[in-house]
Amino acid sequence: MFNAARFALGGISLIPLLLFNRNRAPSEKTPPPAAGRAIISGGILAGLALFMGISFQQLGIVHTTAGKAGFITGLYVVVVPILGLIWKQSPGSGTWFGAVCAVVGLYFLSFTESFTMSFGDLLVLIGMFFWALHVHVIDYYTTRIDSIQLAFMQFVLCAMLSFIISLFVEVTTFQGVIDAAIPILYAGVLSVGVAFTLQVVAQREAHPAHAAIILSLEAVFAVLGGWLILGETLALRGFVGCAFMLVGMLLSQLNFRAARSS
Repeated sequence: MFNAARFALGGISLIPLLLFNRNRAPSEKTPPPAAGRAIISGGILAGLALFMGISFQQLGIVHTTAGKAGFITGLYVVVVPILGLIWKQSPGSGTWFGAVCAVVGLYFLSFTESFTMSFGDLLVLIGMFFWALHVHVIDYYTTRIDSIQLAFMQFVLCAMLSFIISLFVEVTTFQGVIDAAIPILYAGVLSVGVAFTLQVVAQREAHPAHAAIILSLEAVFAVLGGWLILGETLALRGFVGCAFMLVGMLLSQLNFRAARSS
């Protein structure tokens, strides 16, 4: 139900922007049927990937540690370029070196114990593949249809699927929703309405492998934010992990810029 509420709010927050874009170009006629079908198919595929990725991730975190979940989810920085080979994409050597650096950084940042594959780890691992697939779905459709419409459609589908599933597996009370109002508002308006939408808009220009490496930096910002704002302790290995991930992002982007200028 938390996901249903946050993605519904995220979709609602985009309605003013959708209306603004529509009113800004009143002379445009109704888009051709092919464009309408692309919006629907893109929204369905992106919404399904988003729903599966976030659902498996949150289910898995119940049965594993946050550190392991963060590391396993971050492995999509390697899976995204591998999946890209299926669509004959050529990430380049810099992207591969960047992905390896990012994975090493995630390990130093998240792990303080030996690796074991528990049931929760397996669920998060499954979710990781859907996150990687989501990056590629967004990359495919965002150059073909309006980014805001694509973001809106995926949010609506994810909210609907989450609500339907919650009716069968959860018991939700009105008081529970009230108690979680602030987290729901933040996750709905800022995390979904702003962050996920900016991902869709930005991937019109960003290579999917580079986008995956940049998105993996969420682990860095989470740790640094906890250290600076909440007073949580960040060990030396955490700083090392942040450094590796930053180097990974720069390697990927420098390779990309060189390829574009040549």
